[in-house]
Amino acid sequence: MNRRAILKGALGGVLGLTLPPFARSAFSQESPPVVPVSEGFVMLTGAGGNILVRTASAGQVLVDSGAAEFTDAVLARLRGLPGGGRVTTLFNTHWHRDQVGGNLAFGQPGATIIAHEKTRARLATDYYLGVEDRYEKALSAAAHPTVTFFTGSKTLAGKERIEYGHLLKAHTDGDIYVFFRDANVLAAGDAISPLKDPVLDWFGGAWLGARVDAQEKLLRLTDEKTLIVPSYGPVVGRAELQAELDMTRVIFDRMLELVRKGMSAQNMLDAGVMKGLSRTFRDPSKFAYDAYKGYWAHHNSLAKDVL
Repeated sequence: MNRRAILKGALGGVLGLTLPPFARSAFSQESPPVVPVSEGFVMLTGAGGNILVRTASAGQVLVDSGAAEFTDAVLARLRGLPGGGRVTTLFNTHWHRDQVGGNLAFGQPGATIIAHEKTRARLATDYYLGVEDRYEKALSAAAHPTVTFFTGSKTLAGKERIEYGHLLKAHTDGDIYVFFRDANVLAAGDAISPLKDPVLDWFGGAWLGARVDAQEKLLRLTDEKTLIVPSYGPVVGRAELQAELDMTRVIFDRMLELVRKGMSAQNMLDAGVMKGLSRTFRDPSKFAYDAYKGYWAHHNSLAKDVL
């Protein structure tokens, strides 16, 4: 089965779920649309990155808060879901502003914000964006994560287990996954990218080898029934994750061989590093350049013959 058929089937399966009245009405209104994921879970799309919502009368749990300019629209959507917009817990899968732009709206009323410590550090101080040659200003204190960790996996105890853990440098230096174990719903952030070109924020610590490791870790967490929510694109399953991991490994192995030969990013492109893959990249030059730059910090540990 080709990639287009897989994605079409995955998206069709998600949209084919029986929609409760609130979800049916949401599709006819302006963004962000409400997309059903499974019982008790929906996804808000078009608000920057995807926002996963666990709905419950006792309060809602969010994974990511979207871009700041969509905050009012997100709040309006949440008020129409079970739990009425009362968010008790917010996870940030990483520190890019498309994922944390709404933090203030939830942190100010007192929601617990959980993230990697690097995400807290990025949001608490101005940081430099090398590609744009500017500083991203710190967010106000109420928007900062209130519970952080560095390594390993944690479990948020309650009626339903919520496991979360570090994905080392898959997309940034502060990536995490959030796994609703009992519901078998896994939020993977930008560690996977089923539709858009994968992004390696090398200036923010990401590199291709870590992305391979992160996707392998996600694969170990899943089974054939796991629903996986990325930062962008539709909900996918284990087969789609495996396909992306296989492609990531191919690119990593190719680049490692070309790094040994001292090639630049352009040399790698000319040598066909992005050709014959299982998917077509919209901007293969950008991906190759970002991946190449990410190797710099790890060149002396890639292999014994890389200096």
